[in-house]
Amino acid sequence: MEKIIPLRYGLNPDQKPARLILDEQSPGIEVLNGAPGYINMLDALNAWQLVKELGEALGLPAAASFKHVSPAGAGVGIPLSHVLKKAYFVDDMDLSPLATAYARARGADRVSSFGDFVALSEPCDLSTASLIKREVSNGVIAPGYDDGVLDILQKKRGGSYLVIRIDPGYEPPQMELRTIFGITMEQKRNDVTLVPGILTNVVTAKKEIPADAQRDLIVSLITLKYTQSNSVCFAFDGQAIGVGAGQQSRVHCTRLAGGKADLWWLRQHPRVLDLEFREGMNRAEKNNAIDVFLLEDPTPQELAQLAVDLPGAQRLTQEEKHAWLDKLTGVSLGSDAYFPFRDSIDRASRSGVKYIAEPGGSNRDEEVIAAANEYGMAMAFTGIRLFHH
Repeated sequence: MEKIIPLRYGLNPDQKPARLILDEQSPGIEVLNGAPGYINMLDALNAWQLVKELGEALGLPAAASFKHVSPAGAGVGIPLSHVLKKAYFVDDMDLSPLATAYARARGADRVSSFGDFVALSEPCDLSTASLIKREVSNGVIAPGYDDGVLDILQKKRGGSYLVIRIDPGYEPPQMELRTIFGITMEQKRNDVTLVPGILTNVVTAKKEIPADAQRDLIVSLITLKYTQSNSVCFAFDGQAIGVGAGQQSRVHCTRLAGGKADLWWLRQHPRVLDLEFREGMNRAEKNNAIDVFLLEDPTPQELAQLAVDLPGAQRLTQEEKHAWLDKLTGVSLGSDAYFPFRDSIDRASRSGVKYIAEPGGSNRDEEVIAAANEYGMAMAFTGIRLFHH
């Protein structure tokens, strides 16, 4: 028996009609509020797989913030420091572990998370719903919703906020199909299990990878499993802090992810935390103002807008930025495929990376290992490639 769920449209508004076709092999999903679009469902189903695997691998509540079929961030429910609470604009809230996981996922790249799709590994509680209510978001997928939660979520976006419930026990079939330009391709689904046990083949002189770094490497690798390739992910303190997705060059992935990780850390600078915003600014406007405040080379127009949004703010000098960035260390980095050159290792060192997980198998593995040794990094070869398209 087939079940049809109409979609608003496909990837673009002119791509109509569009629909979901569910059969006996499909997951049990229920649209509790709103009308899904094609991209909504791509985000929801990829994000759900990420948080389900992450929660099971680490035994912690997990959340993801998805945009355009890649995660802007992902995290687990480890308590936030006072600094992170302030940087994530949640210092006025009492967060549950699940809400904390979403605050971390959203906090990785708050500008990119604007209008995200939320995925939660556990039933959405009132604390998490209260946080989602405050953020600009398009929808949420979770295995359930506690009493009173739907009353909160159904009021978002003028009543159109998309709320999806999915059966947490569903396991997809081994083979998956995709039709492109009239041709159907088939492959075995990527059901590789990513747990700390895959990090035992440490190929560098430094052999020790402490438990918190192993946790962060697993956060990184599971995030990469559902990130458009090529991709690299920096992780720290139980969350992604920089995701470089969909680049044709691995070093460009690393530069992109490293730049995001640097911004994540710079947002915690005391001068950023103490910024005084123009009265009436919402959270998204504050995020954009901080982004401009931290730009390397803002235009006169951007500086003029900054003067309006952050009157009297004294921007950080390059020396002050470098001094602050030098304090970040112990960062973990995952790569969805091997590093073909040492350039990514050189760039990673500038953002505090000390632990790396990558498949290995490059013709220049020895060159990459030597670079990691120069920086005192521990690097594990997992033997697992994680391409995702």
